[in-house]
Amino acid sequence: MLRLAIAGDLHGQWDQADAQLLEILQPDALLVVGDLADGDVMLPRLLRQLDLPVACVLGNHDAAKDASGRTLARMEQALGDLHCGWSLKLLDPIPLSVVGGRPGSAGGGFYLSPAVKAHWGELSLFDSAQRITAAAVRAPADQPLVLLAHSGPTGLGSEVADPCGRDWKRPACDWGDQDLQEAIRCIRKQRPLPLVVFGHMHHRLRHGAGQRRTLLQDRQGTVYLNAACVPRHGVDAMGKAWRHFSWVEMNHLGVVQLAAHRWYGLDGEVINEQRLLDLQPALS
Repeated sequence: MLRLAIAGDLHGQWDQADAQLLEILQPDALLVVGDLADGDVMLPRLLRQLDLPVACVLGNHDAAKDASGRTLARMEQALGDLHCGWSLKLLDPIPLSVVGGRPGSAGGGFYLSPAVKAHWGELSLFDSAQRITAAAVRAPADQPLVLLAHSGPTGLGSEVADPCGRDWKRPACDWGDQDLQEAIRCIRKQRPLPLVVFGHMHHRLRHGAGQRRTLLQDRQGTVYLNAACVPRHGVDAMGKAWRHFSWVEMNHLGVVQLAAHRWYGLDGEVINEQRLLDLQPALS
């Protein structure tokens, strides 16, 4: 069984306690969906110090309002080979392939910010989809494949509480990435795709409208998980500090057996859990 810890949009919330907690939890890998620290390269460097496989894709906030692209370049350089935007990352020694979606995405169909164009160049929706697809095709056929993106794909619903539903402006609409949806369509013609992980659209809806739906599974069996619990650091009513990770367990065939949001105490105790998918047999 592969056990994946997923850190939603960090927005600077990562410290030594997170690293120590991961040592307690012992996941097989850590996936990070972007929006790390508004251009602060110290946080990517901390991720590189972790003693476990890590894959990360940069988000729209990682440009830190710098349209020149230089901040994005520094963030990508600080991450080194942890960054998998538009590319394949093999999470050795575990049997798992991760392919990154378009880095720097802000959702909304297909839009390249000035920073993204300055750093990575101009490209079309189909150019981007082809890059993602080509990376996925190179993944070993005998390993489960995970797509890791900052924004999720279009096609998951257009209501405000859907995984990529727009919640800050009326009318609500589907705010997912069209290139990611096209890549998913192409990839599944050639191989199974058990899991797509993303963030960007925060779980808590604007204007007191409640909580977002954070997991969907389509007819082809692909699980879509929005991991953007923001803030991901906090203190409970008893004054106990907690950290949020989404948690996924998948078998060697790539079938997702368990998906949950978990709020951990710094000692590794699960303070709260929202179980989203559970195919594990019940204990007698």
